[in-house]
Amino acid sequence: MGMKNMSSESLYLAAPLFNPSERDLNLEIREILRPHFEVYVPQVDGALLPDLLKTGLSTNDAYKKIFEADVDAIKRCDVFLIVLNGRTVDEGAAFELGLAWNLGKPCYGFKNDFRQLVAGGDNPMIECALTKTFVSLDGLREWSRS
Repeated sequence: MGMKNMSSESLYLAAPLFNPSERDLNLEIREILRPHFEVYVPQVDGALLPDLLKTGLSTNDAYKKIFEADVDAIKRCDVFLIVLNGRTVDEGAAFELGLAWNLGKPCYGFKNDFRQLVAGGDNPMIECALTKTFVSLDGLREWSRS
């Protein structure tokens, strides 16, 4: 499996998407990576819960639709990137990381949020699943070009 710079490689971006700032960061990351990857961003390529509920789907059906779409996209991706920003890692993104790691996908992290200044960093179950964690958008940009 190649690393990057192959337009046919797909990347799944797992990230919190519950407020405009989080969604804006996800779109910024997507734009940085798009020249080098086909990027799947759940808020764009999948569905948001409030939007599904507005269509009349029950909460259970909406949850199932989101779950199935995201799991399918993770199975298809070549590379996985998780945004680790926040007081704690988003639980949905953490699940997605576990799935991607179990499927043998190369997994990377991005964290430019300094709120969590614990000496040991993130939970070992997160950190040990990642090949590398990028701490800036510039670092992410450089990696995607290599």
